[in-house]
Amino acid sequence: MEEKKNSEELQNKPKNFIYEIIDGDMETGKFGNKVHTRFPPEPNGYLHIGHAASICLNYGIARDYNGKFNLRFDDTNPEKEEVEYVESIIEDVKWLGGNFEDRIFYASDYFDKMYNWAVELIKNGKAYVDDLSADEIRAYRGTLTEPGKESPSRNRPAEENLSLFEKMKNGEFKNGEKVLRAKIDMTSPNLNLRDPIMYRIVHAEHHRQGNKWCIYPTYDWAHGLEDSIEGITHSICTLEFENHRPLYDWFLNELGVYHPQQIEFARINLNYTVMSKRKLLKLVQEKYVDGWDDPRMPTVSALRRRGYTPEAIRNFTDNSGIAKRDKVSEYALLEFSIREDLNKHANRVMAVLHPLKVVITNYPGTVEELDAVNNPEDPSAGTRKIPFSKEIFVEQSDFMENPPKGYHRLVPGGEVRLRYAYIIKCEEVIKNENGEVTELRCSYDAETRSGTGTSNKKVKGTIHWVSAAHAVEAEVRLYDRLFTAESPDSDKEKDFLEFINPNSLELIPKAYLEPSLKNAKPGERFQFERNGYFCVDTKYTTKDKLVFNRTVTLKDSWGKKAN
Repeated sequence: MEEKKNSEELQNKPKNFIYEIIDGDMETGKFGNKVHTRFPPEPNGYLHIGHAASICLNYGIARDYNGKFNLRFDDTNPEKEEVEYVESIIEDVKWLGGNFEDRIFYASDYFDKMYNWAVELIKNGKAYVDDLSADEIRAYRGTLTEPGKESPSRNRPAEENLSLFEKMKNGEFKNGEKVLRAKIDMTSPNLNLRDPIMYRIVHAEHHRQGNKWCIYPTYDWAHGLEDSIEGITHSICTLEFENHRPLYDWFLNELGVYHPQQIEFARINLNYTVMSKRKLLKLVQEKYVDGWDDPRMPTVSALRRRGYTPEAIRNFTDNSGIAKRDKVSEYALLEFSIREDLNKHANRVMAVLHPLKVVITNYPGTVEELDAVNNPEDPSAGTRKIPFSKEIFVEQSDFMENPPKGYHRLVPGGEVRLRYAYIIKCEEVIKNENGEVTELRCSYDAETRSGTGTSNKKVKGTIHWVSAAHAVEAEVRLYDRLFTAESPDSDKEKDFLEFINPNSLELIPKAYLEPSLKNAKPGERFQFERNGYFCVDTKYTTKDKLVFNRTVTLKDSWGKKAN
């Protein structure tokens, strides 16, 4: 029944070129009418929004064709990989909805098989141990217009290569002293086929294998073998691997093993950020941000901490589309995706970020419980009670002594409606010795209570507020884009760090929230009316301190800046 449902949904789903390829394979029975995909991250950093697109694509394909989806770690570089990264990746993939069930694999689990296959190629005269240094290999490789030169080591007898390769494995050589290369074609127009490196010597402890190995496979050598071992049908890669596909095919064909199909698609890049793991690591190490999960980072863990939902990220990747050529997605599209999702599901609450005290002089010394709607987009969310009293806080920006034309909030002698409450009138402005406004004295009209009042009085402005006596204190962090430039790493004359946005974080040490938020849990999301969408911070919130992060503004403020 479930397979029939998936089949019907797939028929009605818009197809990208990858789905069209798979449809063709299903028609011909190329892989026995099976679909098996994988997501193969290297555990050398945290996943970012580009990886999220790959996860959603690979898992989505497996789901739509009733197939399987693997999570496989390409842990072939012990100098840069850490258990912390492995754990964060597993958490991120699960959170995004990538259901790999119990299929977590590691390239390092296949090292013995890979070694034996390398021995097989050496015996067949298809691989050799090279003595050239990295710089010499680069020089011998040639250019796009000039063919490469054969290494002096290229025609060693197989027996000698086997002996040297075993010595490499046994740790008898230093880093960089030898490499194992495939013997293909030094004149090939595809530089990747000019005797690529299969193994290099790395004396470093591996996070899973310890010190068992001191030779490690390159990605080009390992990639296809991993796919073959796991029975992957469609190996979905980003576009930079298109020129590597002939090498992927060559290794599998020479070994005569099961052969998946590699398909390339354009990665999703995002403006106003950087996606390079090296640059993201630099931001973390040099403390431009507060760790990999800093809400200004484009990592999945940062987006989660900021209040993004898996649904919003999946919608963003769907709306960005799958293409054959690299493109840059708009940050505004990502923000639109989370606004659209939270608008449906986030309860509305009132919070005053920059408080100005208001005393309602003619209000009795009582406390009223007023009804407030939780979410006008979702009637089933119901209502809540909010206390109203003689002293309240409003936003400082909701009062001006000399307002511009079109300002419809509090002014001396002016009236405004308090959300869910009464119409008040500003009677007196209190200032300190520096001339700064510290308090407003207002009167209220008892006949104008929202929903139950008998007055027909109308005013143009409505503002939010919180009762001073009942307010919950919280730290609020207003996050913005980390960079001021659309493409911070595209200017070859400048370091990308020169484009750091100095206003990417505004810290509000004491904001006042309505009392319903007193027991808000880490990760919960709300709309602060008129202020934006906010999430309880999962890193710094404690039982004694409530911290909120702004997820996104209510409107695209950057679009206004650009105009």
